[in-house]
Amino acid sequence: MPKNDALATPTSRETPSRSLWLLGPALVAGVAYLDPGNVASNMTAGAQYGYLLVWIVVVGNVMAWLIQYLSAKLGVVTGQSLPEVLGTRMRRSWARRTYWLQAELVAMATDLAEVIGGAVALNLLFDIPLLLGGLITGAVSMVLLAVQSRRGPRPFEFVIIGLMAVITVGFVAGLFLAPPDGAAVVGGLVPRFEDTGSVLLAASILGATIMPHAIYAHSSLTRDRFGSATAHAPTEAARTETSRIRRLLIATRWDVSIAMLIAGSVNLSILLLAAANLAGVEGTDSLEGAHAALATGLGPIVATFFAVGLLASGLASTSVGAYAGAEIMHGLLRVRIPLLARRLVTLIPALVILGVGVDPTLALVLSQVVLSFGIPFALIPLVALTAQKRILGAWANRAWTTAAGVTASVLLIALNGALLWLVLTGA
Repeated sequence: MPKNDALATPTSRETPSRSLWLLGPALVAGVAYLDPGNVASNMTAGAQYGYLLVWIVVVGNVMAWLIQYLSAKLGVVTGQSLPEVLGTRMRRSWARRTYWLQAELVAMATDLAEVIGGAVALNLLFDIPLLLGGLITGAVSMVLLAVQSRRGPRPFEFVIIGLMAVITVGFVAGLFLAPPDGAAVVGGLVPRFEDTGSVLLAASILGATIMPHAIYAHSSLTRDRFGSATAHAPTEAARTETSRIRRLLIATRWDVSIAMLIAGSVNLSILLLAAANLAGVEGTDSLEGAHAALATGLGPIVATFFAVGLLASGLASTSVGAYAGAEIMHGLLRVRIPLLARRLVTLIPALVILGVGVDPTLALVLSQVVLSFGIPFALIPLVALTAQKRILGAWANRAWTTAAGVTASVLLIALNGALLWLVLTGA
């Protein structure tokens, strides 16, 4: 992968504009937080439960900031991705293969949501059949991946960030015409559930907000962008290396903060738009129904913005998802399959779903639940590895950072356990 040494080694006279040039990896990883699964989960939550689950979106975004920063820090300090570090530490091949299998299933669930979302958007905008729309979404994602493979990380970042801007405008525009009830929004910050369905949607929102493949990908993106580093540099180079890592981590904190602010604002806007305008409206439990309701209630322009945002979401996130899947395979199995070949293979499940006529929105929401169950397998190793000085040296987590990571892990696992219990008992 091409590396830019000028970017990888900032100097002590680094200017603000040069610091801005270090931003980017988190914005690319942040697209995973704006995929069609997020749209379906947040739109459904707002339409069915109003402002009830506002707190889940906020809490999920706060946890996401910490998690993405830890992933990026691992890549900056070690020069390796999370899958590479895990692959090195797992001595037994069956352990690596088993871990890879669950991570691969999660990546496939991610890809399912993203391709379906792009297909639905093309259907809404141009009346293109869903199966053909899925093929088009996959083809465009292959073009974006070709940019990443042949031109390096920076041009790929520019394209994805441009799509993120389109996503933001598409999903936020409606709030300016129909703002939510401020008191109701504040009331939605109180943690509570209503029934099994609200727990299911909460797990779905968290699965869409804290994406396992984004945890794996972010460390890879920083590795590709900034090159190899070491937490244990020789004495002669220690001061230079320490200064370099410190500057990169400062830039990374800003990068993650900006990305999560954008992602969190857009996700909250989607839920609030649905809560304010679609609550109680028939058919809004699907993306197609929500689009029709927006067209009826707020006009065709807002509905078109929504569909364009959904299309940009599908195109950007499916490219990042395919990149993450390739890195998971390479790090754990030590096998490198060309991105474009992998893209062709991972398109198949989504095209099958579209071809047999499964409800797209239902498939999207359930895919996010699958992602939610994959979170602990990525999150627990991440927190454990970044807490170890023999891996990160002086950059290992402080005690409060590890405590926050453990708390987030416990909360996510507890929510998934409650979801299983409620569903299995029919409560």
